[in-house]
Amino acid sequence: MKKIVFCLMVACLSLTFLPFTSKAGNAPVTAAVPNPRPAESAEVKNLELRLNAINSMDKTKMKASEKKELRKEVKEIKHSLKALGGGVYLSGAAVILIVILLIVLL
Repeated sequence: MKKIVFCLMVACLSLTFLPFTSKAGNAPVTAAVPNPRPAESAEVKNLELRLNAINSMDKTKMKASEKKELRKEVKEIKHSLKALGGGVYLSGAAVILIVILLIVLL
């Protein structure tokens, strides 16, 4: 009994004193969707085609400002692809709590 109480106290204290930050940004916590909607898959294909077009360009004759614009566009496209990717977002504290519960219960 003392071991369970001790583990729960350690879990609570670790969640209190060791905050973890994640790079989830403004994306909501969602579960992974096995079959993406057709609109999303078409949008993803368009973004990937644009990325391939940018990568295949001859950038040696471009000005520095044009290259900078392309880099910004690539960053925006990659950010939007990550947002469309879906998935499950778990914080570090949640992962630690799950591991501790598994250790205690098993």
